[in-house]
Amino acid sequence: MVRVREARKAFRRYHARCFWWTNPEFRIGAEDVAWVAEQLMIHGDREANTLGAKLLPRKRETSLDD
Repeated sequence: MVRVREARKAFRRYHARCFWWTNPEFRIGAEDVAWVAEQLMIHGDREANTLGAKLLPRKRETSLDD
């Protein structure tokens, strides 16, 4: 739920710059987090890009020795 909350905050904060074509009342859900992150990284500034990267799930590292 933390990622959804952060995605909602980012959507509101960066609406004019990154999401201008969407309804400002659009309700971000869990299925929209990746889309928000992508739009932040494409259309945002450096701060938005960093925030978008933090919203994406981290990949688990795998070892070739296992």
